[in-house]
Formats: sequence, C-alpha cells, structure tokens
Amino acid sequence: MNVWITVKSLGKRKPALAKQAAELPETTSTLRLLIENMVGQQVQAFRERKDAAGMLAYLMPQDIDARGAAGKVGFGTIHGEGVPDLGEAKEAAILAYEDGLYKVFLNDEELEDLDQPLNIEDGAHVTFIRFTMLAGRLW
Repeated sequence: MNVWITVKSLGKRKPALAKQAAELPETTSTLRLLIENMVGQQVQAFRERKDAAGMLAYLMPQDIDARGAAGKVGFGTIHGEGVPDLGEAKEAAILAYEDGLYKVFLNDEELEDLDQPLNIEDGAHVTFIRFTMLAGRLW
C-alpha cells in the first residue's frame, strides 16, 4: 500500500522531509510495524546513497541553482565508514518512541500504543513529529 510520509520538527516552520510517497507492506498492522518498516526503508536508502557515493559526482549548473535555492550546495557525500545495522536501528527507533522523542500521527490522529491494531488505508497520511531537545544553561 502507498502512504504519504511527512517528518516535522518542532520549532521549525518547514517540514524536515516534504510529503513523500512510501510503500508499506500490507502486513503493516501496528505502530511498531509501521516504525520498523519506515526504518528499514531509510536504512536501505542510506546504503544505496553510500554505494552511489563512490561514483564520480558532478553538478550541472541547474543542480547548483536548485541546491542553492534549497540552502546548501553539495555532492551529498556521506562521511564515515559505518553502515547501520538494521536490527539496532529498529530497536533504537522503538526506544526513541517509547522515550517520547517523537510522535506519530495517522491522518491527523495520534497513534499511542505500539501494538494496537491499525487500519492503514492506501493513500493515508503519516506524520512523524520529532521533538528537539533544549540546550543551554540552567540559569
């Protein structure tokens, strides 16, 4: 099934990830499975970007203009040698949800229980809202 995914961060006007289409397996029946499937897609996309980074990269003038308008011109190089472990990434995402670091909404309705059955329909809107930590002095 195809759903629309948006990632937002509190305190920022623009979403961190504009509304994008994502394909979920039909077996996605709980919030836990939804989170695990999204993490799996992101880890796979990271691995593909890392593999493609070894190729010769260049930017055409229109690429430079488009990226300049977005605020950053770069080759998308991924620094670091590590490749994330899928199991550990899923566990970290579930733990972060349990710790309240982000919330998940399905069609503007907050999902709270990780194992409660969900009815995700084709074309549904899923929103992840990431809470930012405050940094600074205590006084």
